[in-house]
Amino acid sequence: MERERAVDRLESLVDRVEREPMPVPVREVWAFGDVALGLDPVDRLDVYLTKDVIMGGDGDAAAAFESEYGVKGVGTTVDADWAEANPDRVRTSDNGYAAPEKCLAAELVEDDEPIHLEVCNAGFEDNVRQRLKGALARDAYEEVLDPRGVCLWVDGERDDEAFDRLREASLAMPTLPAALGMLGADEDAANAAADVLKRQRAEQEGASVRGDMV
Repeated sequence: MERERAVDRLESLVDRVEREPMPVPVREVWAFGDVALGLDPVDRLDVYLTKDVIMGGDGDAAAAFESEYGVKGVGTTVDADWAEANPDRVRTSDNGYAAPEKCLAAELVEDDEPIHLEVCNAGFEDNVRQRLKGALARDAYEEVLDPRGVCLWVDGERDDEAFDRLREASLAMPTLPAALGMLGADEDAANAAADVLKRQRAEQEGASVRGDMV
């Protein structure tokens, strides 16, 4: 998509997180990848959401929703009011429990949009480091998260300057191997990880989502 359209889409996504009920509380919204690098057009829009857990939970709502729809975890892993209002957007993991990351994707992204969501309970910068550490320990470079991100919204505060700089493509970003090297990866590992992520992105079509716990 054209760069201007990509940034507009980011703004609309932040608008919805800010103003509308979500499946789980969202604390941070980041953009990373092509749009942060200043590319035009943007092949895929990469968005990172930091989610909070639902405090307290609602056991009665969970039992009622499971009885009617056969889905566990509503009221505990995703918000009961949201699920009751949007049962068609409730998505589950393989074990039949409501999956927060998949519910967020169903709420925020159309299936045919070239948008990738990363959803985690940890902030972007912390998760970048955790994922890289694990990837280097296991040579599992597909787990690496591109660290070149821009914070757009945190705890209810929008960074209008970040949106302006994305539109202007005025953010100075290193290459991916250089960015990974700054975080401790040696040259060979950084180059290998960059190659794996490039291949992985080329295989993605339409909307995609990954959930993570730290």
